[in-house]
Amino acid sequence: PATSLAWGLWEETSTITGHLAEADLRRLARSGLLPLATDDAMALFDAAPATGESVLAVTRLDTRAIRALGDRVPPLLAGLVRGNSARRPAAAGDAPAGRPEGQGLADRLAALPATERERALVDVVRGRVAAVLGHADHTAIDADRPVQELGFDSLTAVELRNQLAAETGLRLPTTLVFDQPTPRALASYLGERLTVEEITPDEPVLAELARLEAAIEAAATDASAHGRITARLRELLDAADNAAGTPAQDRDDDPDDDLDSATDDELFALVDELG
Repeated sequence: PATSLAWGLWEETSTITGHLAEADLRRLARSGLLPLATDDAMALFDAAPATGESVLAVTRLDTRAIRALGDRVPPLLAGLVRGNSARRPAAAGDAPAGRPEGQGLADRLAALPATERERALVDVVRGRVAAVLGHADHTAIDADRPVQELGFDSLTAVELRNQLAAETGLRLPTTLVFDQPTPRALASYLGERLTVEEITPDEPVLAELARLEAAIEAAATDASAHGRITARLRELLDAADNAAGTPAQDRDDDPDDDLDSATDDELFALVDELG
């Protein structure tokens, strides 16, 4: 019986791989496929018949890169990461564990003014385009230049689609890059399909204050800490008033003013409450 070998990438250039540029090799390496040295490949060729298997894949794999693919590990390679969480390492800006894919991006967009969301989405797309092409700086990517002019082919187009799908949590077509040829067009397409819940400007601030409330109460039991904390809080309140056009001297927060303006009935009611 014959033995069939499915070869991976060789270091030695051939008519099959001669068109691959450095960016292509980096892309393959990110997916876990590393080139085989000729001596190693020939040694594996000699060893193959002794396995008794009729079909073998002969390739050099980087299991760390495969594990880093997380949910995007190809089914044929899933056995290489068995027993591992197979989750990619958390990166800056990732959604916390347990949240839907793409929710982190939607939350970041929701916190931005509507006029800035398009620019933020364009930057996300430019960053993914740069990553697929092996560029460290996304600012080198022209938002209005077709990505095919940057060297994209069908394989890199699919990789970009997969990365944007993971970033947004959307189901995206395989023809995405060809239907939306520029980063700006891609960003517009994604923006129309992302669900971004509108939030009021005070929501993030109030959430942060709620998070700090317990810490302030605990620290304020110390007299010196209480003085520093309340002084800083008053500074922040003054900053908020100034931003709103309400100087501190115009703010009606002096309890003595309340007593001076209180009626006799209100003062008697206060005395009854204190008693």
